[in-house]
Amino acid sequence: MERIWLEHYPHGVPADITEMAASYQSLADLFEESCRLYAHNTAYISMGASLSYTEVHQRAQHFAAWLQTQGVAKGDRVALMMPNLLQYPICLFGTLMAGAVVVNTNPLYTAHELNHQLADSGATTVVVAENFAHTLQEAMPGTTVQRVVVTSLGEMLGFPKGLITDLVVRHVKKMVPAWRIPGAFRLKDALTAGARASYQRPELTHHDLAALQYTGGTTGVAKGAMLSHGNLIANVCQAYSWVKPFCAGERECVVTALPLYHIFALTANCLTFMKLGASNLLIVNPRDIPGFVKELGSVKFTALTGVNTLFNALLNNPDFAKLDFSSLHTTLGGGMAVQEAIAERWLKVTGKPIAQAYGLTETSPAVTINPLDKVDFNGSIGLPVPSTDVAVRTDNRSMAIGESGEICVKGPQVTSGYWNRPEETAKVFDADGWLLTGDIGYMNDKGYVFLLDRKKDMILVSGFNVYPNEVEAAAIEHPGILEAAAIGVPNGHSGEVVKLYVIRKDPNLTEAEVIAHCRKLLTGYKVPKFVEFRDDLPRSNVGKILRRELKNQEAASSATPSA
Repeated sequence: MERIWLEHYPHGVPADITEMAASYQSLADLFEESCRLYAHNTAYISMGASLSYTEVHQRAQHFAAWLQTQGVAKGDRVALMMPNLLQYPICLFGTLMAGAVVVNTNPLYTAHELNHQLADSGATTVVVAENFAHTLQEAMPGTTVQRVVVTSLGEMLGFPKGLITDLVVRHVKKMVPAWRIPGAFRLKDALTAGARASYQRPELTHHDLAALQYTGGTTGVAKGAMLSHGNLIANVCQAYSWVKPFCAGERECVVTALPLYHIFALTANCLTFMKLGASNLLIVNPRDIPGFVKELGSVKFTALTGVNTLFNALLNNPDFAKLDFSSLHTTLGGGMAVQEAIAERWLKVTGKPIAQAYGLTETSPAVTINPLDKVDFNGSIGLPVPSTDVAVRTDNRSMAIGESGEICVKGPQVTSGYWNRPEETAKVFDADGWLLTGDIGYMNDKGYVFLLDRKKDMILVSGFNVYPNEVEAAAIEHPGILEAAAIGVPNGHSGEVVKLYVIRKDPNLTEAEVIAHCRKLLTGYKVPKFVEFRDDLPRSNVGKILRRELKNQEAASSATPSA
């Protein structure tokens, strides 16, 4: 196909990254190169403490050596369950250096959700921040977990062992000390033991698995997208090529407020800016906006990634406008649509534009990015990144310029499929090998892609995917619920929130009881915020509940003025 977008690439961005990507055998190679080139640069900053590239490399190698002494072999899965702490990159790169596979895990998962991910991935090792260890302990039965490594929020920083952040206060009701998990190791002890052990570098290639990144794909319960070293290296090189021309050789500092266990921050912040030799300012609790703004004032940041709701929250803090934005050259928005009003306010306050991007877990994640040299917000999700083909297709045929259809992707960053789920994999690739994103959009005559709607019924809450099937499955575990259907309804703060329609078995069942039940089984952002009881629900001729009809009814109701 003709890559019409290449004519509109920013100056200095190459059309192809094949040769660059081929220069690395693995992510461990890429990491070690940056540690050599930028040995004395600050790599990560967290809560006032920092680690240089040399220090991160040393600790990562110690962790890799320790994993090997424990019998962790190439291809074994290691789950990482922690917020944005200095320990995360140490354990991430240590796992990769050992040849093991990273399984990123949301520390705010319920035991129900965590059990599914650990069992499905076959993880044998888990590294967990101790404030979330009680969830892990509850989730472990029925999994293949053989060893647990526990770390505290202040470990290796010289902070008190019992340091509790707002994040923990808000989401953790009780804590289980590390020693209450049978056989648990302290990360600090593991690193000390690893320093005395001999590290054996494994042979890795682009075909070897680097991560199982869990997602619902376009539908259904969480599945592990298999991201190889080649997939992630390619996407790092694509993003690096897009950003590098605008860095002007200055010392880079990227603000990492999105969680590193999410594919957006993992690739865009942790990996891409590592290749640039940048510092990562790790924000442990971005919900604490006053604290977040205070941390922003402590550094000269050059780049920031986020989602629309985060940008909005920052703009609504009066101290944010007082910051020094003179070094800022890149603000990248993704995960959910950036609203034009927010983009305009951001430009007015910071003097710098937001560049909207688009991607999926299955594409490592970047597919399209807007040029970083443009000030005007055009509403598009950008141009396809180097070495990537994007087509708008319907029924296995490409649509003409300006015609809408499903956005489809080919490129070296695209997953080979879902872990142990060949049937699900077959559903997301067409006969010509295109990845079917499940998103509806169109391309204009310059190659810019515009996103119109989601093909499926996925709900997007603050940039995180919520899948109706999962919410409904949790809801109907309540003995008083006969049937349930979940949809997303607009919300000015988070983009969307979950609304649940319920047919009751128990006529006395209340909205509060339904929400409390769901909160036991689902992470906070997946829990319904509204519950509406009905005698029946709209259905197809075969009895399938029509969520789209519910959304139409909701929209009509919202648009009708009250009497």
